[in-house]
Amino acid sequence: MAKILDYINLIRARQWYKNLVIFLALFFVAQLFNSGLLFLAGLGFVALCLASSANYIINDLIDLPKDKLNPEKKHRPLASGTVNKSSAIVLAIILLIVSLILSYSLSRWFFYSVMGLVVLTQVYSLWLKEVIFADILSIATLFVIRAISGALLIDVKISPWLILCPFFLSLFLSVGKRHSEITLLKEKSGETRKVLKEYNHGLTNSLMTISTTLLIISYALYSFLSEHQNLLFTLPFALFVIFRFYYLINSGSEIARHPEKVIKDRTMIVGMVLWVLVTLVLIYVPL
Repeated sequence: MAKILDYINLIRARQWYKNLVIFLALFFVAQLFNSGLLFLAGLGFVALCLASSANYIINDLIDLPKDKLNPEKKHRPLASGTVNKSSAIVLAIILLIVSLILSYSLSRWFFYSVMGLVVLTQVYSLWLKEVIFADILSIATLFVIRAISGALLIDVKISPWLILCPFFLSLFLSVGKRHSEITLLKEKSGETRKVLKEYNHGLTNSLMTISTTLLIISYALYSFLSEHQNLLFTLPFALFVIFRFYYLINSGSEIARHPEKVIKDRTMIVGMVLWVLVTLVLIYVPL
């Protein structure tokens, strides 16, 4: 059982939540309850998760020496030695091949988006993550690729809001993570990730203000300018969730570094559930 858990941790199944953005296009074109399209998007979600896990393994192999110096990352399967390099390489290859075969069988354009995700992730792992600003911008771009892949898969028009909102959301989360990492590691931050030497609390605070403002403006404009203008009523819920996460970042919460642990914050969960439910009603229930 312990070995199975090691491999689950290796593929970072807990971070598959990032791929849920593939359902955004389906949700906002009011087709969430179309069983055929939902099944198709579900298969796309699986393909993205497999590709993401392969990327995570490759990234861990590249970062192995530095992860051993990080107080949190040293417990990862490769850094701790509970999974050996050979097994990890074989698993990464299998996951990547299955992902590409599945994505190609679903849609040619979806396959291109998955390939783009894989290529950009490797460029990030090998180079961009060590370049200040390029690191957070490339992560935000990867988030957008996941989002638009859903539109490509179900063959609907790619809305500019499907690009802007996920981009600024990811940018906000990425900057918050950098801020939290600096807080945790302090003067040792540069030893675990070279780019952290370039960031400081003053800079990350400014970047969080900018990214938060852009996120709120883009969502507000989408709510006002889209065909679902009633979404303006969701703004209080959206702002609450954004402000709550901003608070968690500044309070030193581990959730800023590990957003998948947001389930530990009941207040945040209530806000997110209410936001989703109100949005669902406004889009799918005739008023």
